Amino acid sequence: METIAASPQKIILDLQKLNELNSRGYAGKFCLGDTVVLACGGWEGGPRYLHEKDAVYDKVTRSYIERKCYEARKINH
Repeated sequence: METIAASPQKIILDLQKLNELNSRGYAGKFCLGDTVVLACGGWEGGPRYLHEKDAVYDKVTRSYIERKCYEARKINH
């Protein structure tokens, strides 16, 4: 069962979700019990799952952004 934390974009990985992510190419990136978020970043395509510590919650867009991308946007604006 997937455990929902403070946001629908933020989850604590259970075995089912970990296996699902591993089958989608995330193998080796996450461990059981990790807190992950669905975040946008400087890559092509849509949002990806990242460790919560590697993302920043943007209150304006009400979404997570990869920390490196968020910092780059702050510097350029």
